[in-house]
Amino acid sequence: MSSMDQKLSYNEYLKVSDLLRAQQLQSTPTHHDEMLFIIIHQTYELWFRLIIHELDAAIAAVFDGNIFYAEQLLARVTEIQHTLVNQIHILETMQPINFLAFRDKLRPASGFQSWQFREIEIMTGVKEPKVLTVFNEEVEIKKRLEERLAAPSLGDAFYTLLAKSGFKVEVAPSRDDREEWSKWKDKVVPELLKLYTETAKYADLYRLAERLIDIDEYAALWRYHHLRIVERIIGVKQGTGGSEGLGYLQTTLSRKAFPELWEVRTRLEFRQS
Repeated sequence: MSSMDQKLSYNEYLKVSDLLRAQQLQSTPTHHDEMLFIIIHQTYELWFRLIIHELDAAIAAVFDGNIFYAEQLLARVTEIQHTLVNQIHILETMQPINFLAFRDKLRPASGFQSWQFREIEIMTGVKEPKVLTVFNEEVEIKKRLEERLAAPSLGDAFYTLLAKSGFKVEVAPSRDDREEWSKWKDKVVPELLKLYTETAKYADLYRLAERLIDIDEYAALWRYHHLRIVERIIGVKQGTGGSEGLGYLQTTLSRKAFPELWEVRTRLEFRQS
């Protein structure tokens, strides 16, 4: 029988059996709420995979000057981010004492080790090489993230497009060099102001810039909601992977992929025509 004669079923297409075998509980005897905990995080990783898929296409579209398609893709990313913010609250249905019943079985695993989450940060422009040390024992993952660090980010694509559109901007330098990055920001913000004071002239670029703000805002919202839920469930306990836990999460709340686009709001002034 040829492959054309075989009927593809829903379960075969979606690999449902493989998905359902992926929940390997560590507690003994198995704790009821561990299934919830695993599925929530596995679902996150699936959403992360889709975000990476969409960001790859969006970055390519921006470099190609296909602003309409890029904006569509980034709108999809923000809808996924909206889902992620809401989804995390399902964990609040778990009593703190019930999480503690199986939490020690997770050591030394930690959400800090989510390489897809780190990849998304890098792709949007939050490039922090020091984070890669977490993956020293996972050679292939670390290599993938190093390649991402070397590749153009969404921000790089955006500023390349602006330069092609006549703006006096260039791709941002590494944030590790704070002095150079600060000089770059001082030069780029006045150019970005044009998008916000001459919106009719630069309507497509303005909308694209606002999609970048959307992505940043939803990322910040997720971090905040994640922080509050962690505190609600485990208080200020150390993370299972040895991280500081709540203290570390608090340091990430102000992290932005596009801080210069946020600064534009501060610099804007209304002038009566």
